[in-house]
Amino acid sequence: MSHLFATLFIGKIREKISMSLAAIRWVKFKSRICLKSPLRRFLWVSSKSLIERAAKEGELRIFIVAGEVSGDTIGSRLMASLKKLSPVTIRFSGVGGSMMSKQGLKSLFPMENIAVMGIWELLPHLYNFRVKLKETVEAAFRFQPHAVVTVDSKGFSFRLLQQIRARYNHQRSDGPVHFHYVAPSFWAWKGSETRLKGLAKFVDHVFCILPNEEEGCQSNGLAATFVGHPILEDILELNMGKETALHGRKITGNGEDFRKKYAIPSGVTVITLLPGSRLQEVTRMLPIFSNTMKLLKDSFPELVTVIHVAPNQLVGNYIARAIHKWPVPTILIPGGTPQLKYDAFNASRVALCTSGTVAMELQLARLPCLVTYRAHLLTEWFIRYKAKIPYISLPNILLDSPVIPEALFQTCTPTKVAFSLKELMNNIVLQQQQIIAAEKVMELICPPNRIIHNLEQQGMRGTRPSYTPSMIAASTILSYAQR
Repeated sequence: MSHLFATLFIGKIREKISMSLAAIRWVKFKSRICLKSPLRRFLWVSSKSLIERAAKEGELRIFIVAGEVSGDTIGSRLMASLKKLSPVTIRFSGVGGSMMSKQGLKSLFPMENIAVMGIWELLPHLYNFRVKLKETVEAAFRFQPHAVVTVDSKGFSFRLLQQIRARYNHQRSDGPVHFHYVAPSFWAWKGSETRLKGLAKFVDHVFCILPNEEEGCQSNGLAATFVGHPILEDILELNMGKETALHGRKITGNGEDFRKKYAIPSGVTVITLLPGSRLQEVTRMLPIFSNTMKLLKDSFPELVTVIHVAPNQLVGNYIARAIHKWPVPTILIPGGTPQLKYDAFNASRVALCTSGTVAMELQLARLPCLVTYRAHLLTEWFIRYKAKIPYISLPNILLDSPVIPEALFQTCTPTKVAFSLKELMNNIVLQQQQIIAAEKVMELICPPNRIIHNLEQQGMRGTRPSYTPSMIAASTILSYAQR
C-alpha cells in the first residue's frame, strides 16, 4: 500500500470533468492532487500517480478483462468503485459480461468466448482462444489505456498482459500499468510458487482475495495487496439499509417468501442445485445431479429442486432443455438476482454444488452443502499429479479440514453423491459443523486491519462498509505511482 494516499486537504472537485484539459477542474497543490472518497472527503496522492497522468489528458482510460461469471461480478464492482473515487472521468474498454456492461463497458465480444477451464478441455477451443487473444491485444493497444486490469481467468489474462507488455517494450514506449485481480492459486500446485517470479515481468500489482497470498507474492518479487474476498460485498448489497458491516459475515434470505412465491408447501423438501457457470462444467455436472435426484426421490417423495442458472446464455439454453426430463419438480432461478438466490438458499434444506465461488456463497448463507467436481480424465489425472492440497472447495482449503464433504472425480457418481447428500440431510451434527465453521471462514477472508488502518491514516475515514475489497483495489489503482 506504499502507493496510497498522502494526507493533505483542499476543497471540492467537480464529479463531472470534461474531456478537454481547459475544462478540467482538478486541484493541484505542491505536486499533489486529490481523489474523491465515497464519504465526500478528499484523499491526496503523489504527483507520479496514475490518476495525475490521466488528469493531464482529461480522462482515465482503463482496459478491463473478465472471462467468467465470478470475474464479471468482481469487475463490475471494481468499475463502480473506480468511478466513485476518481476525480477524473473514466472510460472503460475490454471484455466482460452483463454486470460489467451495466457499469458502462461495451464488451469486445461475448465473455463466454474465453470462458474455458481445464487443460484438455481447452484443446477444441484453442484456435478461437488465440483469435480472441489477438483481437483483445489489438484493441488494448488502440485504446492506449493508462491501466490494464485483468480479473481471474489466468490462462487468458496472463497471456494478454504478457503480449501487451512485449508490444510496448518492442516500441520502446511507456505502457500502461498492469493489475491482476485474484492471485493465481500458487498454494495449490507443486512448483507454482516459483513461477510467481516470472509474473513480475508483466504484472505490476496483484489483488489477493485470500490470506497468505499477499506474502507469497511479495516474497517472490510480485507486488500484491490482500483486499479481502469479493463475496463479502454481497453482505453490503443485500443488507442495504440495515445495520451491517463486512464483519457481519452473514446473509439471511427470506425462505418463507420464496416458498410463497413459488407455492411450495411447508412440508416439501427443497434442495438447491448449483451446477456451475461454464457450459463445459454444466454439461458434465447436470446429468449427475439429475440422476442423483432420481435416486433421492424415493427417500424424499415430496422433493423440489431449485436450479440456479448462471448469467450465461449458453448455460441457460442447455438447462432449459435439460429440465424437460427432470425427475422431480424444479424451479429455475436466473442469474443476476442475488436477493432471490439467497431467499432460495434460506428455503433449502441443503445444497449440491459444483466446486467454485458458490461454495463461499453457501457459507455466507449458512446453508450446508456437498461440493462436487468432474473434468476430463486427463485433466483429473493432472490435478492429482500436480495438486499439493487434499481439498478442492475453498472453505476446506482455508480451514485445512474436510468440514464440507466433497465428491470428486471418480467418486462423483450419482450413487455416491446421493448417499453423501442423504447423510448430510439426515445428520444435524454434520450440518451444524458447517454452520459453525462458516464463521471462521468469513473471518479469514475479511480485509486485514492493517490495510484498513493505512486507509484511515491516509484520509479514507468512515464506517467499515467503506473498506470493501473493490474500494481497496480501486484506491490502489488510482494512487499507483509508476517507478
